[in-house]
Amino acid sequence: MKTIYKKLFIFLLLLPFGALAQGVLKGTVTEKATGQPLPGVNVVVQGTTNGTSTDFDGNYTLNNVKRGDKIVFSYIGFKDIVVEYSGQATLSQGMEEDANQLQEVVVQVGYGTVKKKDATGSVTTVTTKDFNKGANVTTENLLQGRVAGVTINTSGAPGSGSEIRIRGGASLFASNDPLIVVDGLPIDNATNTGSTSFLASLNPNTIESVTVLKDASATAIYGSRASNGVIIIVTKSGSKNLSVDYNFQYGTGRLMNKVDVFNANDYRAMIQQYRPQDAALLGNANTDWQDEIYRRTDFVDNNLQLRGNLFGRIPARLSIGNTYTEGLRLTNDFNRSTVSASINPTFFNDHLKMRVNANYSNEKNRFADGVEGTAIRFDPTQPVRQAGSPWQGYFEYYTGPNSAGDYPLSLAPRNPVAQLMQTYDRGENNRILGNVEFDYKLHFFPELRAVVNLGFDEANGTRRRDVARDVVASGPSNGDDNYGTHEYTEEVRRNKLLDAYLVYNKKVGELDIEATAGYSYQKFERQLYYTRNTLQPNYGTPGSGLFPETDTDIDRFLIGFFGRTNLNFKDKYLLTLAYRRDGSSKFKEGDQFGNFPAASFAWRVSQEFFKDNQTVSDLKLRVGYGITGQQNVIDGQFLQTITTGDGQSQIVFGNNQYNVAIPNRISPKIQWEETTTFNAGLDYGFLNNRITGAIDVFYKKSDKLLVDAAVADGSNNSNRAYQNIGAFTTKGIEFNINAEVSRAENFKWNVNFNATTYRREIDELIYGADIFVGENVGGTGTPGQIFSEGYSPWSFYVYKQLYNNDGTPIEGAYADLNGDGTFNAEDKYIYKNPDPDLTMGFSSNMVLWKNIDFYFNLRASLGNHIYNGVNASQAQLNLLKTDTALNNTPRNVLTTGFTTTSDVLLSDIYIEDASFLKVDNITLGYTFPKFVNETSSIRLFTGVQNAFVFTKYTGLDPEITNNGLDKTIYPRQRTFLFGVNVKF
Repeated sequence: MKTIYKKLFIFLLLLPFGALAQGVLKGTVTEKATGQPLPGVNVVVQGTTNGTSTDFDGNYTLNNVKRGDKIVFSYIGFKDIVVEYSGQATLSQGMEEDANQLQEVVVQVGYGTVKKKDATGSVTTVTTKDFNKGANVTTENLLQGRVAGVTINTSGAPGSGSEIRIRGGASLFASNDPLIVVDGLPIDNATNTGSTSFLASLNPNTIESVTVLKDASATAIYGSRASNGVIIIVTKSGSKNLSVDYNFQYGTGRLMNKVDVFNANDYRAMIQQYRPQDAALLGNANTDWQDEIYRRTDFVDNNLQLRGNLFGRIPARLSIGNTYTEGLRLTNDFNRSTVSASINPTFFNDHLKMRVNANYSNEKNRFADGVEGTAIRFDPTQPVRQAGSPWQGYFEYYTGPNSAGDYPLSLAPRNPVAQLMQTYDRGENNRILGNVEFDYKLHFFPELRAVVNLGFDEANGTRRRDVARDVVASGPSNGDDNYGTHEYTEEVRRNKLLDAYLVYNKKVGELDIEATAGYSYQKFERQLYYTRNTLQPNYGTPGSGLFPETDTDIDRFLIGFFGRTNLNFKDKYLLTLAYRRDGSSKFKEGDQFGNFPAASFAWRVSQEFFKDNQTVSDLKLRVGYGITGQQNVIDGQFLQTITTGDGQSQIVFGNNQYNVAIPNRISPKIQWEETTTFNAGLDYGFLNNRITGAIDVFYKKSDKLLVDAAVADGSNNSNRAYQNIGAFTTKGIEFNINAEVSRAENFKWNVNFNATTYRREIDELIYGADIFVGENVGGTGTPGQIFSEGYSPWSFYVYKQLYNNDGTPIEGAYADLNGDGTFNAEDKYIYKNPDPDLTMGFSSNMVLWKNIDFYFNLRASLGNHIYNGVNASQAQLNLLKTDTALNNTPRNVLTTGFTTTSDVLLSDIYIEDASFLKVDNITLGYTFPKFVNETSSIRLFTGVQNAFVFTKYTGLDPEITNNGLDKTIYPRQRTFLFGVNVKF
C-alpha cells in the first residue's frame, strides 16, 4: 500500500513538469473539398505569438508546443480550426471554405494586388490548382478555354507561339496581342532569332498564377500598351519548410486528320478519265505524301522543384526542368532546358520585403519548312526515293539521266520529304529573365510603403540554315549555277525596367484609402547580324554572294507616370481612379506623350441587403470606364530614319564597296491610337458560395487608328505613310460560373463554364473607301477579304454562287447583285466573317473515393467561318496537270466539278461554317498518400491531349490563326500521356 502511495505522490510531483514539457508538431493542411495542399496557412498556438505557416505543399512544423495548447489553423477564405494538442507527433487537417471569407482572395493588378471582393474592374485569375492539365509546353496553354473573353489559338508546331485575343483585340492595323507582364516586368512580344515564340522560354511548371485584366478600368494603369488587355504572370515563391516535388510526363503523338486527296489508284483512274494524254507520266508507286512527311512523335517533360529555408532563414525555391517535344513534320523538334530560382527574404521585422526571381532557359529548335501544300498536290504514283537519283537518292523531276546534265525541271513541284530531310535549319536561344523587388514599409510612417522593381530580360539567339548543292530546293531550277546555301543569323534583344512607386494605406473612420503613385522607365535594345553564302557541292567552301549585314535598331524608350486610388466606404461602396501619362520614343517631339485615365465603381449589394445570407452569399455590381493606348505597329518607329542597303545594294568607290543609305518614309503628326472602354458587371455567389461567377457587358471604341494609308505623290519618301484615321467598335457579353457540384467525402466535383459573344464593326475608314486585305487567294492577285464600314474586320468579299435545281454549283455562274446585267468584279459582296458568334469553355475536376481524380476540359466555337483556300486553289480538274508534272487534288473537285481556276477561287461556296467542339484534355490519376511519411505522396496518371474534334468543316482543322483564311496549316497532333508526380 505504501508503494502505491509513493508512486502516486511522485506522479503528482512530476505532473506540473509534464505539463510544461514542450514538443514539436508536424503535419499537412489540405483543402477538404479537393484534397489539394494549402500553402500559407497560419498555424498558431492560441493566445501566443508562437506560430508558423504551411509551405507550398501544405506542410508545417511548429516548435515549443505543450500539452493542452490550443492549435489554431487559419487561412483566408476558409473556416478556422482549433485543435487541442495532446502530445501527438503529427496533426494534419482538412480545411473547409468559408463563404464569408472567400472573397478575401487576393488578385493581381498593375503595380500591386487587391482583394477579390474589392475589385471594381473585370479581372480573372487562374491559379495552379485550376490550370489546364496535360502537355502544356508554353505558358498560355495553362488557361486555354478557362477565361471568358479570352481565345488562345496555338499552331501544331512544338513550342510555337499562340494567337492570344482578349475580347477580340482593339486594332485593325496595329498589334492585337495583349501586354504580358512577368513578375512585374512587361516583356517584348517579339520572338527572338532561334526561338519559336516569345513565351517559349518560360517553363509553365514555374508559374503560380495568371491574371487577365480585360477592361480599361483594370488595364489603364499600363496606359499606352493596354488596349488589347493585360496578362500578369506570377512565378512561384520560396517556402520556409523543405519540400521536393518531381513531375515526369511522357507522351506519344499521332496525326489526327489529313486533307482528303486522291489515293494512287483513284488518281490513276482520274488521269485516265480526264487527262488520258498524260497517262504516260504516271508512276508505279502508291505513296501517301501526307503520311510520308509526318511521323509518330515523342514528348518528354521532367521538372524538379526544391523549396526550403536558405541558410535557415531565407525562403527559397529552385526549379530545374527539361521539355523535349517532336513536331509532326519529320525533322521538327523543340528542346528547352530551364533553371529558375527565387528567394523572399525579409528584414527589419518584416518592414523590408525583398523578392528576387531569376529564370534561365536554353531553347534548341530544329525548324521545318511548311511542305503541306506540296504534299497535297504531289503525284501519289511517284516514289519517295528513286534508284540512280542525283538528288541524294530522292525522287525529283529533272532533265536526266540522258540529257546533257541533271537539272531540276522548271516549275515542277519538289519532293516534300526531300525538302524536309535535306534542309538543316537549327536555332538556339539563351534567355535570362528576372527581377529584384524591394518593398519597404517606412518605420517612421508605417502607412507608407516604397516599392522599387528592377527587371531585366536578355535573349541571345542564333539560327543556321544549310542546304546542299545536290538538293533541288537549294537554288535555280536549271543550269550549272545550281547552288547550295548557308544562312546564319545572330540576334540579341534586351529589355530593362525600373519601376519606383509609393503606396499609402490609411483607414479614416469607415473609409479605407489606398493610393499608389509612381514612375516607370523601360528601354528596349536590339542588334541583328545576318550573312548568306552560296556553297560549292556538298557544303564546300563559301562561294559567291557573301554579304554580311549588321542591323542595330534605334533604342526604344517608354516612360510613364502613373497613379491609382482605391476608396472603400463601409465595405459596400468601392471607387477606383487610375491615371497614366506615357511617353514613347517612337513618336516625334510634341506627340510623344499620351494620357490614359480610368474610373470604376462597385456596389456590394450583398453587404447592403443580404449580409450573412447563405443563399445570396455575394452580389456586387460594377461599372467602369477608361482609355488605353496602342503604339505597336509593324513598321516600329514613326521618326525619320535611314536604312543601309544589304549586300545586294552597294556602290563601289575604288576597291571598296559601301552599302547604300536609304531614307525611310516619314509619318508626321502621329498620335496614340486610343481605345475607350465601358464595362458593366455583376459578381455573384449563391448557396454559401458553392456557386460563384460573373456577368460582364462591354463596349469598346478604338479611334485614331494607326493606318498605313496613301499620301500625295512627292510629299514623302513613299506613296504611303501611317496616319491617325478610322475607328471601329467591339461590344459583347461574358458569362462565367464556377460550381462545387458535390462536396461529399468520397465524391468531390468542381466545374467551370464560361461563354462569350461579341461583335466587331468598322465605323470609319480613310476617305470612307473599302480596303482589300488578307493574302492573295490561289495566285489570283486579289485578296478575298475586306475592311468596309459597317462590317466586321476581315469579312469575306466573294461572288454569290448559283446552283442547278439539283443543288450542284454552276461553274462560272454568279449572281448579278448590282443588277446591271453584266457579271464583273462589281458583283462581289460581303459574306460572313471569321469572328465566332459564341465561344464557350467547360472544365470538370472530380475526386472519387479520395484517391482517384478525373479531369477533362472542352472548348466550343459557334458561328465562325473559314475561307477554305485549300479547296479553292487546288480543287479544279485542270490542275491535275500543271506545266511539266501531274498534280493531285482534293476530292472536293468531285463535289463541285469545277474545271478552271478563274473566278471560282472567289466563290462563296468555299466559305464554310467552322463551328467546332473540342475535347482538349482528358486525364485520369490515382494518388498513393503517405508512401514515405505523412506529407509524401505519389500520383500516377494517364490522359490524352487534343482528344476529339467535332465539326462540319471539311479542312484539316476549324481553328486557324490566319484571320479566317486556310491555305494549309501545321496540323495539331493527338498525344497520349503518361506521368508521375512525387512529393515529399
